[in-house]
Amino acid sequence: METNQKIIKIPESNILTVGKLTDYIKQRLENDLQLINIWVKGEISNFTRHNSGHLYFTLKDEISQISCAMFRSSASSLKFEPEHGMKVLVLSSLSVYKLSGKYQLIVSEMHPDGLGALHQKYLQLKEKLEKEGLFSKEHKKNIPKFPKTIGIITSPTGAAIKDLIRNLTRRFPNINIKIAPTIVQGVDAASSIIKSIELLNKISDIDVIIIGRGGGSLEDLWCFNEEIVARAIFKSKIPTISAVGHETDFTISDFVADLIL
Repeated sequence: METNQKIIKIPESNILTVGKLTDYIKQRLENDLQLINIWVKGEISNFTRHNSGHLYFTLKDEISQISCAMFRSSASSLKFEPEHGMKVLVLSSLSVYKLSGKYQLIVSEMHPDGLGALHQKYLQLKEKLEKEGLFSKEHKKNIPKFPKTIGIITSPTGAAIKDLIRNLTRRFPNINIKIAPTIVQGVDAASSIIKSIELLNKISDIDVIIIGRGGGSLEDLWCFNEEIVARAIFKSKIPTISAVGHETDFTISDFVADLIL
């Protein structure tokens, strides 16, 4: 039986394996300066936090979508929790995953698009603790009308301590004040506040604790938005009053405390 099929002879040197073709594409894309350290914005979907600490998600807009990976070393520095539907800006580089031949973005930085990262973290923690009941009125301890001894948690050198002592002695002339010198700004502030809360809770004659400092930016007041600080205030057996910042400043500590000054 005759056949018209032609036998095409292709030189072996002109034939690529799938692996070699993928290697070539990978090399070209990953070494293209236009695709290294680029900012991309979009909406997160299919978000997954792996047990390893790596993040995997899809970044999409109205037209297209692209797979993304953020490894633990980069994800550990995030100041907010990414979630489905969140609009973000990512600093990333294009990469090709050789086993599947798919391209993806390797993300080194991520920031909320619109709201600042700290503000986003603040809102997420506020929602979380509110759902847990840490702000509920039923958990609020009564503040004594005529306390005999007040413990103050603040910086011993700041302006806030002078204002607090002046106002307290004016209202309660015979008040006994015990000060727990505390760091109220910076990386060590949260642990310092917690230690002071625990210290004053060990003193039996303290009727109420005031936690405070002067006003400042969101960054300056951030230690009072830390989850560990909020839980330490909630755990305190002694009633707590939050006197943090100005009247327009609201911290997580304000919501957890038994009273806002």
